[in-house]
Amino acid sequence: MTTHSSHSSKAPVYLAHTVRKVGKESYWTKIGAVFPHGDGSGLTLILDALPIDGRVVLRAPKEEAEA
Repeated sequence: MTTHSSHSSKAPVYLAHTVRKVGKESYWTKIGAVFPHGDGSGLTLILDALPIDGRVVLRAPKEEAEA
């Protein structure tokens, strides 16, 4: 995943996914990340891909993924 140079030292607060349902199965694909602004007044969403259906799911990263 590409990260913007100004965000390289910060961990994302959310990971962006697209979720595709095939029958009873759901397939999650990571497509980006969300980073907080330095002044705490906003967020930046960086996408490496776009979902086909336009739906983006944001989830907090699990601790194991941050290590």
